[in-house]
Amino acid sequence: MLVWLLLCSIPVTAQSNPFGNALIPDMIADASIQEINGTFYCYATTDGYDGGLSTSGPPVVWKSKDFVHWSFSGICFPSAAGQVYWAPSKAIAANGKYYLYPTVNGYMYAAVSDSPEGPFRLAKGTDTFIKPYSVNTLLTPRSSHDPVGIDAEIFTDDDKKTYLFWQLRHAARLHEDMVTVDTNVAIIQTPRSGYSEGPIFFKRKGIYYFLYTLGGDERYQYAYVSGSVSPFGPFDKPKGNDIIATTNYKRQIFGPGHGCVFNVQGTDDYYLAYLEYGRGSTNRQTYVNKLRFNDDGTIQPVDLSMSGVGALRKFKTDLPKQIKQVTASSFRAEVKIKPAKDSSLQRVEYFAPSFAVDGANGSRWMASEGDTACWMIADLGRVVPVKRSDIYFVRPTAGHSYVLESSVDGKHWSPCGGYPDVRIQSPHSDVLRLKTRYLRVRIAEGVKGIWEWCIY
Repeated sequence: MLVWLLLCSIPVTAQSNPFGNALIPDMIADASIQEINGTFYCYATTDGYDGGLSTSGPPVVWKSKDFVHWSFSGICFPSAAGQVYWAPSKAIAANGKYYLYPTVNGYMYAAVSDSPEGPFRLAKGTDTFIKPYSVNTLLTPRSSHDPVGIDAEIFTDDDKKTYLFWQLRHAARLHEDMVTVDTNVAIIQTPRSGYSEGPIFFKRKGIYYFLYTLGGDERYQYAYVSGSVSPFGPFDKPKGNDIIATTNYKRQIFGPGHGCVFNVQGTDDYYLAYLEYGRGSTNRQTYVNKLRFNDDGTIQPVDLSMSGVGALRKFKTDLPKQIKQVTASSFRAEVKIKPAKDSSLQRVEYFAPSFAVDGANGSRWMASEGDTACWMIADLGRVVPVKRSDIYFVRPTAGHSYVLESSVDGKHWSPCGGYPDVRIQSPHSDVLRLKTRYLRVRIAEGVKGIWEWCIY
């Protein structure tokens, strides 16, 4: 047993984290981020469920006061749980409600709630999904044609008129009821052709910006056009580079794709959130970089980085204690990421226990497949007062149950937290108010892994 403990705690210098500091300690894609009344909300596709595009995790909304510490509690759109839920829009305030526009089972729908946190329900008809689609889709089926379209982006102009943008450069007015789409559909003209999804639309200093994706996988990228007349255009290709986000080979950032642009309220600070190809297929994470403009309003190519942008709002929070050492019952063997279209993607993911306490949301500890004990121990170096433990488990949207124990000597353990029932949330927080040197978490149910463990 002692030999195994030492093995699982030995630092391996060859191991590295190629995924940097992702925004959220989970796999998410197609993020829509906004600030509402001093809180940042992130609506996204829940990735990491395997099975490619045929599956996804349930709908949740992550929130943060400072843009660093993120959390969610429960499923935000109950009737959509169990469906294939993709690419929700930002939550749009209208008619005393909040409207959300996700793609469910391949078709766009409108959902409504009294709160940006949900729970959301279908805004039209009964709150039930029918496959392949129902009469309650956002777009109306015409004769024998399906209501084709994914990836809704909603924009409300200064005159309070609202517009819907979606796949393949489509755009139309959204009526005041927020569920009826005008039958006059425009196609945004862009200088670059080809398949496009994940549209982004925003307005800054009188200029309308339409961002559209090109390619996919490691070759995902964003181009843009702009204009000052109308949300329908006309739009012009900017002087200089119209590709603002593309693979950065030097920094090994691949396929920056479907995301959003958001503004910090009361400032001229804009940011681009984007998914990164990451671990292949639908195992993506989301990153955020500053969006910078030239004096003439053109957008500068984004300086892509996986390091994060830090706190965007000041929020008083406890400082985490330094964890001197972590040990675990086991850790998974490394995995070589298989490229899809670009052989220069050469990544290996490691799962050492130290990755659970490195402060970087892109790395994680995973127990080996056959590990039935599944525990991790955090050593604080000496007996100190401890107020709280926050654990960000891997695949939190599927739920976890666990036992948390404390010890002053590493030999005698006492239960101090956790719960026997499976709960869908992140982080899992335990208020402790004790003096201890060691904490041990034993995962009872749920995926056997931890993105981050913070002790306060």
